[in-house]
Amino acid sequence: MRVLIVEDEPKVASFIRRALEEESYAVDVCPDGIQGRDIASDVNYDLIILDLMLPGLAGIDVLQALRDARVKTPILILTARSKVEQRVTGLNAGADDYLTKPFAIEELLARSRALLRRASGDTTSRMQIDDLILDPITHEVTRGGQRIDLTSKEYALLEYMMRNAGRVLTRPMIAEHVWDIHFDTFTNVIDVYINYLRNKIDRDRERGLIQTVRGSGYTLKVPAG
Repeated sequence: MRVLIVEDEPKVASFIRRALEEESYAVDVCPDGIQGRDIASDVNYDLIILDLMLPGLAGIDVLQALRDARVKTPILILTARSKVEQRVTGLNAGADDYLTKPFAIEELLARSRALLRRASGDTTSRMQIDDLILDPITHEVTRGGQRIDLTSKEYALLEYMMRNAGRVLTRPMIAEHVWDIHFDTFTNVIDVYINYLRNKIDRDRERGLIQTVRGSGYTLKVPAG
């Protein structure tokens, strides 16, 4: 999943970025409010982590601008302000959750996972398609009760596909959300990793879950019939 961090403190931003990347997220960082507002308006992120005290444009103004522009991406506010009234102001402006500094990175990751689940309509932490199960907390993947070992990038690709199960995912969409890059029409890296996943998820199975949509991309779903 692709995450934007809008945070002007380099150490805090780096700390959050490393933790998210270890969870297989693709992460961008912006150090000021104006840049954060512009990028979040132009790029389709799965989650935005937004500090309130920012140079250029205050975090609350960034939040309001994004909601006025009908950007529906879940937004987690980071704030050093502990007063209830200030937190309520952020939530009323359109934030989905808040976290007061200093915070434990485990709590930030847990709140991030909760917001991503809510946005995708999941009601439980585990994701399941047919007999394929992915646990985003432990990163354990099983099919038919058999554990499947994945690399970090394979896991990130599978999680993205499972969160968008049944939806046709184009190569540019996969590139931006899993690799955090603009799609290069001359590279076959996405097709290569799809094949890696197929070999681990679908090989020797009665039902293949990863399907190619000719001319469009890929989808993960239970085949008809």
